[in-house]
Amino acid sequence: MTIALILGLLLVLLFVGLPIFAALGLTSVLVLLRFEGSYASVADTVFSTLDNPLLATIPMFAFMAHVMIKAKVVDDLFDMSNVLVGHIKGGVGFATILACTIFATISGSSVATALTIGSTAIPQMRRLGYRSRDSYGIIAAGGTLGILIPPSGPMILYSIVSDASIGALFLAGLVPGLIMALIFAVFSWVQATAHGGTTDQAWVGFGKALAAARKSIWALIMPPLVLGGIYLGVFTAGEAAAIGAVYALAVALLAYRNLSFRDLVDCASQTMRASVMLFMIIAGAGLFGHAITLIRLPMEIMEAVVALNLSQTGFLLVVMAVVFLLGMVLESIAIILITTPIVLPVLTSLHIDPVWYGVMLMINLELALITPPVGMNLFVIKAVTEAPLGEIMRGALPYVVLLLMGLFLMWAFPSLSLWLPTLAGFGT
Repeated sequence: MTIALILGLLLVLLFVGLPIFAALGLTSVLVLLRFEGSYASVADTVFSTLDNPLLATIPMFAFMAHVMIKAKVVDDLFDMSNVLVGHIKGGVGFATILACTIFATISGSSVATALTIGSTAIPQMRRLGYRSRDSYGIIAAGGTLGILIPPSGPMILYSIVSDASIGALFLAGLVPGLIMALIFAVFSWVQATAHGGTTDQAWVGFGKALAAARKSIWALIMPPLVLGGIYLGVFTAGEAAAIGAVYALAVALLAYRNLSFRDLVDCASQTMRASVMLFMIIAGAGLFGHAITLIRLPMEIMEAVVALNLSQTGFLLVVMAVVFLLGMVLESIAIILITTPIVLPVLTSLHIDPVWYGVMLMINLELALITPPVGMNLFVIKAVTEAPLGEIMRGALPYVVLLLMGLFLMWAFPSLSLWLPTLAGFGT
């Protein structure tokens, strides 16, 4: 009964609009006062939660993304993708997914991917005869790749809470991310071809295609630089974030030469605001983890699982169903920080690889981005296009089905997630 009251209070505070960090912190303090009679442990808990070198990767990856966006590197990415495959009938949707995939390796954010690529690609698709709802669905789904393809902000958070290797998680998300991108791209092509209303673009020739590829080469170098260094063991994830940030700055200042001092200050300001808010949420999550451990919530859940004699499959099915339902009403960050401390002991007892689980969690959180009523990518597209929300939801619905299929695929074949980290020697 106590556990239900605590979780109910947290959900009520979130639903009424209280910021995530405040809801987590307030609930935790009330639990500490009730069961410890004091909140003296708050300071120590917050300090120990934030005393993690991995947190430094968050502002560095965020700064890298802001600089690349401000320098308009993304425009060249979409142009290159469009030149390479846009001349194929229905190929603009394919090009859009390709641009989203590449940009996801730069931004680490699904919302930023949907917003940045969508503002360029949606008018282009509509001009070439794509149905409005189809173009909305392509951007909604393509944007979700920012959660799965590294460097993913939610993956970093999950790594901090679960203590799973961020390098292993980054590599684990790469193959599933590319598979989902391919599934999205093929479906967008089939959908456009079946509709029959799209028009072809003229092939610009190999010379212009090569020129477009050369123009976007600086953006294309970044993923192998950041991820390749981790894969080869040249540097850690933290060092990769620092190298990525320096590289983005060098590209903007030396190659594109379009980043003013005011732009640089704006990038730093946006990075600071986003990072500080995220650190506050992480601190609140640390308090919440301490509070639920105090009332033995993880242990009671583990005992319940043992009593029910759930297998790996049964437990994962239940957890994924709960995460899917939570995704309809909560943001991805809240879901990670609330559920991970609760399920982690059970993952250990059932010998479920936390990296494998993390990939499935990320795909489930992709679903949260395109399912109402709190699907962030749906609202991003509405802000870009001012289209009716119902029309955007109808466009995204087929991709909900595709993501569910992808989730099943990653469950059925764990090696799709774990092959690359194992090959790199992370020992998952």
